[in-house]
Amino acid sequence: MSGETQDTNWPLPKFYFSVKIGARDAIAFQEVSGLDTETQIIEYRAGGSKVFSTIKMPGLIKTRNVTLKKGVCVKDNRFWDWFHQIKMNTIKREAVVISLLDEEGKPTMVWKLINAFPTKITGTDLKSDGNEVAIETLEIAHEGLTIENG
Repeated sequence: MSGETQDTNWPLPKFYFSVKIGARDAIAFQEVSGLDTETQIIEYRAGGSKVFSTIKMPGLIKTRNVTLKKGVCVKDNRFWDWFHQIKMNTIKREAVVISLLDEEGKPTMVWKLINAFPTKITGTDLKSDGNEVAIETLEIAHEGLTIENG
């Protein structure tokens, strides 16, 4: 066994991540979802084509809104303040950086959202017989998603 090299290529756990919005420090989130991108399909058939079917071509790239969930903290209104800036399309757009971290806290995979802004905030539900943490949800739109690996 001494002559063999150990394989260090394995899937990373998804529970250790950080989120930075703009120049602020990283914010602790419970969940991040919606890191999707897809290409719309354009179906096309040339008038002189002898094939009785369409040709599929890639079209515009489409991204989904990203949803962030975090615990409600005392005197923490930064998302509500950001959301309330929406007045006559004068919202401050921010860069959002979502990093999947390794066991040492170093980014291994990074998603960058360009020109992000909030589109929806959902406050926590309230139950008199519940014992869960209060969670608020922030949905943000963006103009592009890039991925950096390692």
